[in-house]
Amino acid sequence: MIELFYAPTPNGWKISIMLEECGLPYKVVPMQLGRGDQLKPEFLALSPNGRMPAIVDHAPADGAGPLSMFESGAILIYLAEKTGRFMPAEARRRFDVMQWVMWQMAGLGPMLGQNGHFLLYAPEKIPYAIERYSREAKRLYGVLDAQLEGRDHIAGDYSIADIACFPWIMTHKAQGLTLDDYPNVKRWYAALRARPKLQAGLALGKEDRKPMDEQARKLLFGVDKPAHADAAVQGAQQQ
Repeated sequence: MIELFYAPTPNGWKISIMLEECGLPYKVVPMQLGRGDQLKPEFLALSPNGRMPAIVDHAPADGAGPLSMFESGAILIYLAEKTGRFMPAEARRRFDVMQWVMWQMAGLGPMLGQNGHFLLYAPEKIPYAIERYSREAKRLYGVLDAQLEGRDHIAGDYSIADIACFPWIMTHKAQGLTLDDYPNVKRWYAALRARPKLQAGLALGKEDRKPMDEQARKLLFGVDKPAHADAAVQGAQQQ
């Protein structure tokens, strides 16, 4: 059994989709990010960066007791290796998949996150920041569109590269982008969206999606912290 510490966000969806696609048994531990669950000592012991998702595998292959993992890209690789699915065994094809997972982790996710922040959530509109990240978001969509030219998937067969990228492309409307400008991404997106297991992963926690209130905004964007946050960080650093 795998415990999934989860909230319905693009990074959370990566892992819920992967677990559904792999058919692994799992139990969801809901994370209320707006109330600071990600800063509690028990979660920081699993995810020192204070970000979800995280997992605890209670039946790892080595049989050496529960294994915890944080960082969605690392979790995808771990689950692919655990199940032998969605990651090629042959070295060159394997590294092709992994480089696109790293591209998503280092580029697509962070840049779209910044674009969304300055476009939707920043307390003041900063034209330079909006233009900077909008331009980078469009550039990255263009990179993905070029990679998908003549391909059904990002790197060979359906893989964790597709699973990593799809939830972030789901945010295109909020990002102020249209898939009509990226026809290969649009075709790929529609094909993946039709996968039943992917749909099941996206549906997880749907009832918990709520509009962000002012207190949640302050907490998520580092303006304010709950009373336990400093003690939690200090405790995690001592473990």
